[in-house]
Amino acid sequence: MMAVVDKVLVIGGGFSGMSVAIKLRSHGIAVDLVEIDPEWCELGAGISINGASMRALDDLGLYDEVVKQGCVTDGVAIHLAHGPLLMELPTPSPVGSQVGGSGGIFRPTLARIMSKAVMESGVDVRLGCTYSDIKQTDSCIEVAFTDGSTRAYDLVVAADGVHSSVRKEYFPEVPEPEYIGQGVWRAIIPRPESINQVTMWMGHHLKLGVNPVSETHMYMFITEDRPTKEHIDRETWPEVLASLMKQFPNPTVEALIPHIFKEEANIDYRPLANLLVKQPWNKGRLVMIGDTVAATTPHLASGAGIGIESGIVLADELAVNDSLEKALEKFHQRRWERCRMVVENSARLCHIEINGGDKEEHSRIMGQSLKALSQPI
Repeated sequence: MMAVVDKVLVIGGGFSGMSVAIKLRSHGIAVDLVEIDPEWCELGAGISINGASMRALDDLGLYDEVVKQGCVTDGVAIHLAHGPLLMELPTPSPVGSQVGGSGGIFRPTLARIMSKAVMESGVDVRLGCTYSDIKQTDSCIEVAFTDGSTRAYDLVVAADGVHSSVRKEYFPEVPEPEYIGQGVWRAIIPRPESINQVTMWMGHHLKLGVNPVSETHMYMFITEDRPTKEHIDRETWPEVLASLMKQFPNPTVEALIPHIFKEEANIDYRPLANLLVKQPWNKGRLVMIGDTVAATTPHLASGAGIGIESGIVLADELAVNDSLEKALEKFHQRRWERCRMVVENSARLCHIEINGGDKEEHSRIMGQSLKALSQPI
């Protein structure tokens, strides 16, 4: 069957944008991708990759490279703040796949793996460029670009992130992402021999976790309650992070504190927000995916994963249906419940942490969510 589109524009070169571009090319569909960042540089520390995300990366042909450059682990250990093990969650391979059930990688490393695949697939990538105007006709969608050029497409995929310009301009009825009352700290630190899986400690209004991202390093994250979204002076970040870590009185965490004062820790702080856009996610030939419509907090380590999945599903449906309308309808049907579950369950986990709720409920929701994510997409 011939694909229902011949040429597609992807706006945004993040994980979801790269995913849909790679998968579209595998179906023989011509793709242009514009990325406003001239360096195409993914910032950040590490990224957790659950089994479902591993399966999606395998679908894109990237799993072996992720294993080579990242770290595949097994299980999630959850401890009380002072050290005792609360419970351990299994992370089996997702249904229909033999990939690892959990893992981690440096975020810029994953971005480089995916961008290399984009270029090798034959996508026409233009950096330092984005759209300036989008107009739909009966037969196509015409796009003017900031470099002065104009091109016509069968479909435009907006994957320009949680603060999407496309969403603001062409879907003005959608509210802005909502601050959820927590911030997340991240840092890269050397990995002790005792850390061989995702490990978390649950404190009072604090959660600290570590995840191996290579043979020698891991990334650490702390979610912290902050009632209001506020600016924190970057120069104070090491001291603030150290003060939070000291609230976990156990030797494993205490031994990590000196490392965060080193430049290579690459500390990052971000206030957390989420967004779940009601369907449909398209207006005619313009469709949104990834953080543009389903931005989640990191409590289930699935934000990038569900965006990558959405790129795969959209491309597959465009390749097997006999009309664009039917392809988009199938795409919506396959993505809504999964994206809703991740966003809403992540928000529930955040609420439990903020309000000092039941730690066993927290662990149960995590387990149920991971089990749901293991099901086919």
